[in-house]
Amino acid sequence: MIVLHRLGHAAEPFHLNSDLIVTVEACPDTVVTLATGARILVCEDPQQIARAILRWKADIRRGSLRAIRTEDLARATDHAGP
Repeated sequence: MIVLHRLGHAAEPFHLNSDLIVTVEACPDTVVTLATGARILVCEDPQQIARAILRWKADIRRGSLRAIRTEDLARATDHAGP
C-alpha cells in the first residue's frame, strides 16, 4: 500500500492499494483513477506517486527474496537425512 493525502486534507494520510490504480493525471490537480471507477484528488504529484509505487513493489520483492533465501538456508542446514 502507498500513503497519499487527499487534496484539502493533507494532514490526514490514507493508504491506497496501488494495484487498483489505473491512471494518475495532473490536470492541474493530481487525479488518481482506480479500477473501480472512483477518482481521488490527491496532494502528491504523479512523479511522487510513481516513486511510491516503485518503492512499495521493490519492498515486496525484497521480502519475497528474503523468505526464499531463509527457506533455502533452512533446507541446506537440515541434517535430518533421508
